Amino acid sequence: MSAEKGPNFLEEIITEDVKNNKHEGRVLTRFPPEPNGYLHIGHSKSICLNFGLARQFGGKTNLRFDDTNPEAEETEYVESIKEDIKWLGFEWANEFYASDYFEKIYEFARVLIKKGLAYVDDSTSEQIASTKGTPTEPGRESPFRNRTMEENLDLFERMRKGEFKDGEKVLRAKIDMASPNMHFRDPIIYRIKHSYHHRTKNEWCIYPMYDFAHGQSDSIEKITHSICTLEFEVHRPLYEWFIEKLEIFPSRQYEFARLNLNYTVMSKRKLLQLVNEKYVEGWDDPRMPTICGLRRRGYTPESIRNFCELIGVARRENIIDVGLLEHCVREDLNKIATRVMVVMDPVKLIISNYPEGKEETLAGENNPENPGGELREIPFGKELFIEMEDFMETPVKKFFRLGPGLFVRLKHAYIIRCDSFIKNELGIISEIHCTYFPESKSGNDKSGIAVKGVIHWVFAPQAIRVEMRLYDRLFKVENPSAEEGDFKDYLNPASLEIISNAVAEPFLKKSKTGDKFQFIRKGYFCVDYESSSEKIIFNRTVPLKDGWGKEQKKN
Repeated sequence: MSAEKGPNFLEEIITEDVKNNKHEGRVLTRFPPEPNGYLHIGHSKSICLNFGLARQFGGKTNLRFDDTNPEAEETEYVESIKEDIKWLGFEWANEFYASDYFEKIYEFARVLIKKGLAYVDDSTSEQIASTKGTPTEPGRESPFRNRTMEENLDLFERMRKGEFKDGEKVLRAKIDMASPNMHFRDPIIYRIKHSYHHRTKNEWCIYPMYDFAHGQSDSIEKITHSICTLEFEVHRPLYEWFIEKLEIFPSRQYEFARLNLNYTVMSKRKLLQLVNEKYVEGWDDPRMPTICGLRRRGYTPESIRNFCELIGVARRENIIDVGLLEHCVREDLNKIATRVMVVMDPVKLIISNYPEGKEETLAGENNPENPGGELREIPFGKELFIEMEDFMETPVKKFFRLGPGLFVRLKHAYIIRCDSFIKNELGIISEIHCTYFPESKSGNDKSGIAVKGVIHWVFAPQAIRVEMRLYDRLFKVENPSAEEGDFKDYLNPASLEIISNAVAEPFLKKSKTGDKFQFIRKGYFCVDYESSSEKIIFNRTVPLKDGWGKEQKKN
């Protein structure tokens, strides 16, 4: 994945397997999301890893939906997951569902019963939990553990036919109630759920547990490298036990550290809470760590792929600074975003000596990172808007913007000098009057005047009103899930500020959903899908300041 860092441990494993012609040199990975929510930035690491490794070694990746929990799964989530993967720049070889294999997995369970390795248990979930034991004490065997094969086959078939209620019976693997591995203490492999399934409708009322569906699905598809996050490491012995006892294709599981990001939460359950309890607008709220939220905020697929590359692949959990993600999108947007001028807190500036009724068209670089690229036309005339913060009635030392008697350059235009200002009845500055120097035009300055400050502006008669949504981090603490009490108590009340009276140069009239810009001196923004010709809405992706990048240069 990254030649500069050297191969990671997964690359080393696959290189060795290919060299030894394991699985005939094939590399087939899979990305197996459960369609019970929208993908988040943590999933992007797994996506980049599974698809990236397969691409690197000339292999393929299957997309397989782990749809074994009908109560929580919806077609809406299936479609959003497919959209997110494509947006990130990846294509799957095959689209599968665990539900495609329900009949086959059911037969696998019957094989275990016939081998004396599974039994139907009438115990309640509470009774089963009470007999599990502890890591230092063995569990107790179920009174139903020694049912005959014939009785188990009959009961399991009746479970399938719907003769029993939810929770009335389960199918358990028969392994070892004294095993030091708690997952080997007769794990449940099938449960009864009379629930509507988004694909199989009401065909099934029993569903395999994750541990029994996942490895078998891998095996059915002949996956060569089943790459999971570290929390599944303790499940691997059971994954291998089922494959061994069923005598099926020996897929192999490998684990890597999942992505944890500060100032956010990655739990689907907690993200769903934020959505359902209206703390955010929805799954695609630009403050959410979901891929669709990041996309709406203005993140690019290139920036997320680069982020996943930079954090690398490790075996140990750690928390990544969100500043690195912001650094990656700044780097990408700096190369592609069109520069424009937008004034967030406008105050009128009048150039006293500019000819009445005259207008001219200036030229501005769309992107200085692309020398010789397109220029945009910028109207200029007597009346402008500038930022209120760029003017100071009584300038302090080292204030290099506008104030009485101070000189400043207008971006792409002329040098001006402040002569006077007017306040309204509330004592707020309403007009600033200046003199401009015609010979100081940008690109052909013959004035000889030296200025230290440059400010942006918008030509007032052609200014368009826009709405700006300034997004910040969703939480005010680094690890909200680790704090005492409810994680929602740590939401950042300043995570969204709406600026409704901003003005922009007319170039932005033709902008459309998803277009990305750098608002000079303000940050990177993109057009929100709620925009209309009457009201253009811009979401701030990130401010211009890059704290993470500066820290790396120091080190």
